[in-house]
Parts: sequence; C-alpha cells; structure tokens
Amino acid sequence: MSIEIRNESGVAVDEASLAALARHVLDQMRVHPLAELSVLLVDEEAMASLHQRWMGEDGPTDVLAFPMDELGLPHPGGGQAEHGTDDDTAETLLGDVVLCPQVATRQADTAGHSVQQELDLLCTHGILHLLGYDHAEPEEHSTMFGLQDRLLAEWGSLRDANGDPGSQAGQSGQSQARGDGAEG
Repeated sequence: MSIEIRNESGVAVDEASLAALARHVLDQMRVHPLAELSVLLVDEEAMASLHQRWMGEDGPTDVLAFPMDELGLPHPGGGQAEHGTDDDTAETLLGDVVLCPQVATRQADTAGHSVQQELDLLCTHGILHLLGYDHAEPEEHSTMFGLQDRLLAEWGSLRDANGDPGSQAGQSGQSQARGDGAEG
C-alpha cells in the first residue's frame, strides 16, 4: 500500500504516525494492498481556497476528501472477495485527504485532546469519505461515526500497547462531535 504524506502547512506534524494510522485504517477496511492514498497538510489560506472552490463555502475547514477512482470497495462487514483482487482493480488511487493542522489545533484545544489525536481523527474521517461513507443522513452518520470511533479506539490501543505516550485511546469517543467538516 502506498501512502504519501505531504506537509505544506508550515506546522510540524508527525508524518510517520499519520502514515501508520492511515495504513491501519486501510488495512482494517480491507482495502487492496496495492491501493494508493495521498494525505496533504495545508495552511489555512490554502484550505480556505479549496473549501471555497470545491464546496462553495467560505473559510478554512478541518478536512476535505477528494476521491479519485471509482472503487468496488467493500461496505461495512464486507471483504476483499467482494471487490476482487484482479490486476485491473489492484493498483487504485483512492484519492486525496487534505488536512489543515491550524484548524485541527483549535479543535483539539476545544475537545481537550492532543493535536495528533485530532489529526488522527480527521485523517480517519477523510479516508472513510474516500471509501464512500457519508454522514448526511442520521443512519449514515451513525454508521460512519461508529466505524470511525472503532477504528480510532483500535489505533489507540495499538499505540498504547507499543508504549506511545502521546496516545490516549480513551478519548476517541469524542469523535462523535468532531470531523463533520470532511467533504468530498
């Protein structure tokens, strides 16, 4: 699986941790191992420009998701067998997740957790959008945020087990009220 992290935000971010989280999410979602994902971190001005251009909304947002290829990906409970593993579907560009660390910093302060936890939440949220999840309707919201919470709790447990002091898995439940800015 190819995961490219580009930080153009001017803010120091643990890119290796973000890539590891993205790999965890994609693995748990049973995305084909040859799929490609791009995560771009931008400043508020660039995010505001993207937000206006693609969503018609003013100001910066926390996360945007831009799917690239139409995928036959599994939906909740599905597996690779449902979307095949032939060479035509193997190398697929999922799309871009664009994050704004400055917005994430403010949201982390409000939520009472670390900026890395907020970026993890937003990256997970954006990836789920790339995989076809949405939260416009109450049932969709429940499904997407339940999955987001589970993925983040698993990630927090993995990080805790590996002795990462910056992780606090118990706070992942706060994501119910977070990550609503992801659009795509």
